[in-house]
Amino acid sequence: MFGIINFEAFIIAGLILNITPGADTMYILGRSISQGKKAGILSVLGISTGAIFHIIFATLGLSIILAKSATAFEFVKYLGAAYLIYLGIKTILNKSEETFELNSKNEIVNYKKIYFSGVLTNILNPKVALFFLAFLPQFIDPNYVQNSLPFLLLGITFLLTGTIWCLILALFASKLSNRIRKNYKIKVWLDKITGGIFVALGIKLALMKK
Repeated sequence: MFGIINFEAFIIAGLILNITPGADTMYILGRSISQGKKAGILSVLGISTGAIFHIIFATLGLSIILAKSATAFEFVKYLGAAYLIYLGIKTILNKSEETFELNSKNEIVNYKKIYFSGVLTNILNPKVALFFLAFLPQFIDPNYVQNSLPFLLLGITFLLTGTIWCLILALFASKLSNRIRKNYKIKVWLDKITGGIFVALGIKLALMKK
């Protein structure tokens, strides 16, 4: 159908890949635990938005540039790594108010920034683009490889299942952390752990080989 083969196997494989902990998972958990449900949901939406760009690039064949050009791959990789490390250091050094309370009016959270951070975190990870190029073709009829429709349909399917899983993850993590985050000292440590996760992800991305 539409040049897609073994669609059921694709869904199963996609679900397994989605629930496997990775950079996106850790980013969402970090935001959800340290800044709450809304921040977690916006992180998910940001990452999903970034994935849409990768799907479009893969569908149009533009991502092949990253697969063939070592220079382009390295540039995007180090740019993404630098951004994650910057995000982590900023989170670690952030000074919270000692009167911190959940949903307090004194708590200022830039949700717009959280959303776009998620977008950039995903877009600036060249491994995501290469993943789509390597994974999707396995489920496309060889006679349809020049057709963009099967790439687009598979990409959207993977995006939907991934978004649903990440939303469940964000809601679950934020719900468990609500009571913990009311305690100022624990909140400070959560911020530091979250920042540490971002720095670790950035270093891992920088050391990643094509």
